[in-house]
Amino acid sequence: MTSTKPEYFGFLNIYKPAGMTSHDVVSKVRRLTGIKQVGHTGTLDPFAEGVLPVCLGKATRLIEYLTDDKEYIATVQFGKNTDTYDVEGNITDVSGVNITEHDILVSLKDFEGEIEQLPPIYSAIKVNGKKLYDYARKGEEVEIKPRKVVIEKIELKNFDEEVQAAEILIKCSKGTYIRSIAHDLGVKTGAYAYLTKLIRTQAGKFRLEDTIKLENQDCFTSDRLINPLDVLDLPQVPIEQAEMEKIRHGQPLKNRKFKNNQSVILVYNDNVICAVGMTEYSQIKVKKVFI
Repeated sequence: MTSTKPEYFGFLNIYKPAGMTSHDVVSKVRRLTGIKQVGHTGTLDPFAEGVLPVCLGKATRLIEYLTDDKEYIATVQFGKNTDTYDVEGNITDVSGVNITEHDILVSLKDFEGEIEQLPPIYSAIKVNGKKLYDYARKGEEVEIKPRKVVIEKIELKNFDEEVQAAEILIKCSKGTYIRSIAHDLGVKTGAYAYLTKLIRTQAGKFRLEDTIKLENQDCFTSDRLINPLDVLDLPQVPIEQAEMEKIRHGQPLKNRKFKNNQSVILVYNDNVICAVGMTEYSQIKVKKVFI
């Protein structure tokens, strides 16, 4: 099998292991399925692990419509800083300060809700057309501007006072850097801190308990794909067979259901997405066609 097959249209909820890049996972899925058109929906750092939604076939065109909220379990080591804010970096500072569980609980309150966060210098964000980690590797100075992110939930799950390591659950919006939270938590407690382990437990409707592992090759078949209708949080409207011909020719459909103008909707027939449309008063204009 060397080309995209029509039956491969959907998502796989992959458990990305530590030590692989997200691109490595995509390459492995391509080899296991024989499908060229494969993409992932949100990069995980190589040392991180957990939920990595992967889309196959024309489902790659649906990535932009997936819910962006994420949930993580982060292991934070206090007492030291690293230049990357994580375990893969070089130690830059040692505090010698021991903190208590109370210190962490008090500091975590400052991360709740909408916050301004400074991304790590070792990140792929572009400034003046160049990625931040390129500046870092060359030792060049660059101004990093803070970004607004939303921390919906942040709570301490466990703290080992003897080794000064904490497990913290974080539910957050797209674009949140957990490494920056670890670093900033170290600043607030006065003890320094960096991220030693990160597990993504949820990405939108994809959850950790439903993931499949790359070594389970029997799971990489078309019948194991997740139907996009089950994970896309958008209004849906069924159409009859006769209306599918209109969609194929890019013709608008009659809007019989939705009152809001400029709403993105999913058009389907027989439990399969036919198109993504946009409501324009009495019509549904077709934006993307999948049949």
